Amino acid sequence: MASQKSTATDLAANSDSGTGRAPKRARGRQRVAALLDAATLVFAEKGYDAATMTEIASRSNTAIGSLYRFFPSKEALAEALLRRYGERAGAGLDAIAAQARDLTAGELADALLDLMMALKSERTALKVLMDARVDGDNRRQYLRGVIRGRLAGVLSAHAPSLSADRAAIVSVMLLHLMKAIPELAQEGEAAALIAEMRLVLGAYLAVAVTAG
Repeated sequence: MASQKSTATDLAANSDSGTGRAPKRARGRQRVAALLDAATLVFAEKGYDAATMTEIASRSNTAIGSLYRFFPSKEALAEALLRRYGERAGAGLDAIAAQARDLTAGELADALLDLMMALKSERTALKVLMDARVDGDNRRQYLRGVIRGRLAGVLSAHAPSLSADRAAIVSVMLLHLMKAIPELAQEGEAAALIAEMRLVLGAYLAVAVTAG
């Protein structure tokens, strides 16, 4: 099994370089982060085709020239968002795996749910960007496979006696449950539904890790 430190790299793999000048100073890195945050919102709201670089620059209070200096095209900006999602998801899974052995099933469920909630805006944009790509299906399949593998690693850290086959099956179920979280967060009774999902995840994990 790959080391936990490789997670972010694995999740961000298969990406084109596609970016312009990399920021070297803290101010530049903050500007790039603001641009990516704005792009996440615009892509999620407008879709890939309708999103414009002008609106993304405006939303981030950035001059259009600065946007193009860091991201020479909308494609490059979209690719950077895909990479950032991989990096953030990987870092989140790494952090959970590092403490998984000391967590109860309920606490592990909370950690996984909180990670998905933190990434929910990016996941909405991710879906839009994947749908717009010619290789979107391949990228989805790749990301699912990597995330399932990392979830299996989290489960193995949480319950060392769990067999590899059982961890693989449970990771698939967890991934499907977790994918529903951003959608529940958009419902009218979002808070109540998220609370129910915490119960579902906790109850499932409590049983699943003892059944293998």
